[in-house]
Amino acid sequence: MSSALPVLTHTSVVIIGAGPAGLVVASRLHDSGVDCVLLEAESRDFIERRPRAGFMEEWAVRTLAEHGLAERIAVQAETQGEFEFRFGGERHTVPTAELSGRRHFVYPQPRLVTDLIASYADKGAGDARFGVRDVRLDGIGGDRPVVSYTDPLTGSRHRVVCDYVAGCDGARGVTRAAIPEGRVTVSRRDDGVAWLALLAQAPPSADGVVFGIHERGFGAHMARGPEVTRYYLQVPPGDTPDDWPHERVWHELHTRLAADGARPLTEGTLVEKVVLDMHNYVVEPMSYGRLHLAGDAAHLVAPIAAKGMNLAIHDALLLADALIAATPGGDSDDDDNGAGLAGYSEAALRRVWQYQEFSQWLSDVLHGASSGDRFRAGTARARLGRILESGTAARAFAGQYMGEEGGR
Repeated sequence: MSSALPVLTHTSVVIIGAGPAGLVVASRLHDSGVDCVLLEAESRDFIERRPRAGFMEEWAVRTLAEHGLAERIAVQAETQGEFEFRFGGERHTVPTAELSGRRHFVYPQPRLVTDLIASYADKGAGDARFGVRDVRLDGIGGDRPVVSYTDPLTGSRHRVVCDYVAGCDGARGVTRAAIPEGRVTVSRRDDGVAWLALLAQAPPSADGVVFGIHERGFGAHMARGPEVTRYYLQVPPGDTPDDWPHERVWHELHTRLAADGARPLTEGTLVEKVVLDMHNYVVEPMSYGRLHLAGDAAHLVAPIAAKGMNLAIHDALLLADALIAATPGGDSDDDDNGAGLAGYSEAALRRVWQYQEFSQWLSDVLHGASSGDRFRAGTARARLGRILESGTAARAFAGQYMGEEGGR
């Protein structure tokens, strides 16, 4: 490390983490005239290629479009308005768009990240620093926090003095860890199952999402483009990708997604195999002092209902509005001088808990048949039957699955 004196910078807001949450906050602040610096531990190339979520709720696309952040989504994204449950060898279609009046946009997270970086850093000349090392937060409980990091090219130490810090660096990031012990509560639920997340270089074998409910375990099919398909397989906790070679994966997918009248699965090379433990957590409150958390730094929703990226965007929009209002010179109609920040956590957590509840409910439906517990399996069948037989229940389910109206 260089022995020179630290490089000192002043800014209004430091955003840590260049996922969807951090990039939306940075873009909104920059466009509103609020000085900010975006720090990311990984390289730009890495985060633009990192496989992640693929479904965006309609409110999220609409709200991003209002801020000029969804140009390519409107042109390139496919939309989906129905999906299938498959169980007992039969197909059951749920027309979610017809029931809810809303659609899902199929737009993989890496493409959204690429768009947002281009808007903030390239077109807008926003300050984005990638590959930073050893990020530390000091003074977040006071009036002038300091974020320091090591420059990956020079080895020099940088110190950024700011008014606020936006912690958008995910579940394993440094921001939540910087909060003193006992100042936040983390509530956690473990579903006791794992999913093998698969990305196949193969055309989709169905028009939309397929949920296969089977006594051998849950299976899912999700189109990601004309030549790429996302699959999920429920696997025993503790399994590794090596436990699931090509032949075993496709055998289980064919078995769990089989149904009369269904197109046969088109097999292809598996370019990604990752085991995910199905668990959820919520951090309360999502703020401490001058640090405000957003996205996976504040909560994790298992990918059961495709809610994670949408919640991150919701947090980011709320937080950006509050920061703009709290910052002198910010282009905002709200002059509450920080009251928005004081209420940020409570406002964000309302939707967080709504989505957590729905994720838990759907998890019980999807995993009941394979639980080995006849009672759980019976209640799961009853819930599924209610969706398929009751118009009122189906509309309520579709509304939650497609996402709540009102971005903020």
